[in-house]
Amino acid sequence: MLDKRFVESQNSTKVGHRDLEEVVSKIFVAAGCSTFEASQIAMRLVDSNCTGHDSHGVVRVTRYLKWVREQKLVPNQTPEVLFETESIIAVDGRRGFGQTVAPFALRRGITKAIDQGVALVGLRRSGHLGRIGDWAAMAADQGLCSIHFVNVNGHVLVAPFGGTDRRMSTAPIAMGIPRSGEFPVILDFATSLVAEGKALVSLKGGKEIRSDALIGPSGTYTGDPKALYGVTPHGEPPNPKNGPGAIRAFGDHKGSGLAFMCEALAGIFTGSGSTGSKNVPDHQLWSGMVSILFKADTFIPFSMFSAELAQFVDFYTGSPRADADVEIKIPGAVENENRIRAHKSGLRVPDEILADINAAAASLGITERI
Repeated sequence: MLDKRFVESQNSTKVGHRDLEEVVSKIFVAAGCSTFEASQIAMRLVDSNCTGHDSHGVVRVTRYLKWVREQKLVPNQTPEVLFETESIIAVDGRRGFGQTVAPFALRRGITKAIDQGVALVGLRRSGHLGRIGDWAAMAADQGLCSIHFVNVNGHVLVAPFGGTDRRMSTAPIAMGIPRSGEFPVILDFATSLVAEGKALVSLKGGKEIRSDALIGPSGTYTGDPKALYGVTPHGEPPNPKNGPGAIRAFGDHKGSGLAFMCEALAGIFTGSGSTGSKNVPDHQLWSGMVSILFKADTFIPFSMFSAELAQFVDFYTGSPRADADVEIKIPGAVENENRIRAHKSGLRVPDEILADINAAAASLGITERI
């Protein structure tokens, strides 16, 4: 039975994930990316759709292209290692695509964590980092637990608890735990009530957002994405800076407090800059991320860790259901199931988003269509 929390849009078309990847990859090659970088961007975006996180999926294609034109994203960047020790590395992403910049930094950090037991990775000035759960999964695949704090200093979207205007980014957090012979536990969420991309998907005819997800200047709650985007001129991608409203933090003061910590740790601590930074040019848009990586067998043998974790999973999911139609799942389970289903039978993408992708392909001289 389909989980009621993840309902597909009716105005959508089912496509094969490989077909979608191929077209998206060609688009980014035509936009100036290397074949490898384009393939990584396409793979990560399409996989986000496959997992059910359309907010970080192919809806981003036209926006990435716009950012390339504006030089907010720079293709084919080689990240700069600012300094490193046996257990610490600081990397400047130089406004490169997060889909290639983040793996560069994390691969170095993963090697250090495997060698030393723990590592700290600071990434500054990266392009959009995509679905942060990807980076927690990357660490978990190597037997590492991880915690990731992220901010986007040029993307001020979220009102602090008690406020009505924008002061923070959506400030996502992700955590990952490896499991023996099973998909990893991956917790990945924006500290805003909804990710900005979910509002964008809703604007494009996808799943509607909560009726109280946004707040207007007068303090009134709304679920109309136009409160965030305003009126979009014909032929232009929606710009979340154009609307009068803001996204609300989830959990009132708790989510707002977590977002504050993301801005401080991912932004200020890494040197990338917070949303309130006066040292970041207004026209720039980059992400910061601080990642803590540590071996799952640091304190007890991995066999013991895995056995205890398996027992807790059974205990956790064995609770009597409050709703017979909603299964109790551990973090990452829904995404894993969605991916398996999408790879087997295709994924649904809102028709308006497909039209945008096809228009982008045509504008770049690409003949293939989705």
